Amino acid sequence: MIYYRPFTFSILFKSSPVLKALSRSKRMCAKLSEDERKNLIGPLFKTGWKMVENRDAIMKDFNFKNFNEAFSFMSGVALTAEKMDHHPEWFNVYNKVSITLSSHDVNGLSSRDVKLATFIDDLASKFLLSK
Repeated sequence: MIYYRPFTFSILFKSSPVLKALSRSKRMCAKLSEDERKNLIGPLFKTGWKMVENRDAIMKDFNFKNFNEAFSFMSGVALTAEKMDHHPEWFNVYNKVSITLSSHDVNGLSSRDVKLATFIDDLASKFLLSK
């Protein structure tokens, strides 16, 4: 006798771009309002984040002792960004990492950017940063 496992659509469409888009749409955030910008983005400016010129995005540069620290930091950010399904734009040369955050689905800053920037600052503080 041959036994067939019950078929589930989630297995078939797990890698489907349509299913992924629907899944992401449930987690979409709205673009920050002016009040939210003052309350949420304002404190990030005190830690070194700055607005990107001609774009609704924030960026910050980090300097580490060496490439190993920079790469370890980037790996930690990458793991959290993947869990959040919110990925930074970044650039790395040896011990320098430059990160830009913006929510592409709302064409600007959202609460996800604030959450990821806060995590990035917390993680960076665990490394010996050189100025």
